[in-house]
Amino acid sequence: MKKAITAIIAVVIIALMALGYADMAKHSHGGEGEAEVNPQEIIFEHLGDAYGWEVPFNHSKRIPLPIIVWGKDGLHCFMSNRITDGQTYEGFKIAQGGDYNNKVVQVMDDGTEVRPWDFSITKNVACILIAALLVIAIVFKVRNWYKRNGMKAPRRFTAALELVVDFVYTDTIRPIMGKEAPKYGPYLLTVFFFILTMNLLGLIVIFPGGANLTGNLAVTAVLAVITFLVTNLTGTKHYWKEMFWPDVPTALKCPVPLMQVIEIFGIFTKPIALMIRLFANMMGGHMVVIVFMLLIFIFGNMFGTGVGAAMTPLSVALSLFMLLLDVLVSFIQAYVFTILSTMFISMAHVHEHEHAE
Repeated sequence: MKKAITAIIAVVIIALMALGYADMAKHSHGGEGEAEVNPQEIIFEHLGDAYGWEVPFNHSKRIPLPIIVWGKDGLHCFMSNRITDGQTYEGFKIAQGGDYNNKVVQVMDDGTEVRPWDFSITKNVACILIAALLVIAIVFKVRNWYKRNGMKAPRRFTAALELVVDFVYTDTIRPIMGKEAPKYGPYLLTVFFFILTMNLLGLIVIFPGGANLTGNLAVTAVLAVITFLVTNLTGTKHYWKEMFWPDVPTALKCPVPLMQVIEIFGIFTKPIALMIRLFANMMGGHMVVIVFMLLIFIFGNMFGTGVGAAMTPLSVALSLFMLLLDVLVSFIQAYVFTILSTMFISMAHVHEHEHAE
């Protein structure tokens, strides 16, 4: 009985998420039949960042977020609702079109628009903070259980968390890292749960979800750069020796440093692969869900309201399927990023006698 209730609740939640995507698509072009659907504009609007958080099923309202900018005349702090509807406040507004489209600009006395230093808490920034707090809560939940109950086996949600931690650490990190696992395990587990939390939050339409964090190249780039720094700043002497004087025939490394160039090039391709893999997979999943929902409005504009209404069940069903698939992809991509980071760090900690073996 409990399993049936849980399944029903899950289906209802996912259905609401799908309807939320449909609502976003509808309001992005002013309502059904009021304007031509522009899929590209709608997709990139909802995959991009914003200075306010959309209210589900009522996109005329937004939860305001803090605007923090350093303009020509100093620091300015105010809430985003003062400028989200085209208003100008303290000489600042959100640009409509041009090089700074949808970004805060300062309007000068001669009417020109310049981009200030922008430290605003945008939707993506706020969601990153929320994801970080959730990860901290998850960690302390497991920690507090063992602090109160010793080695007694946990139950329910804590047991599920322990299962995931044990799988990632015992079956992935420790076999690859060996004796270095306790040193780098905390970082790698943090990366896994942080990416997983951001992935799952991105699938939720209602607050505090809806931000496309891991589908944002800047976010995945920062995660990849952190792994890059951990890998190369903690690498062993043998790792760097193999970088500048690899164990290959001399003709391949002197006088033309062919192998050195390849090895150094490989240092930078690894974080790029991490960044692109996570970004492309997560952004692609979000994009497909929105495209499936847009089928209602695209067919409605092309063939009439009746055809659009007839497409609704198919469109919602496809979106539900993609959302379920995206939940699985969220776990897979967090795991792939973690295992690749583990391998890259491990490769930088190979000692000379291990390499010889």
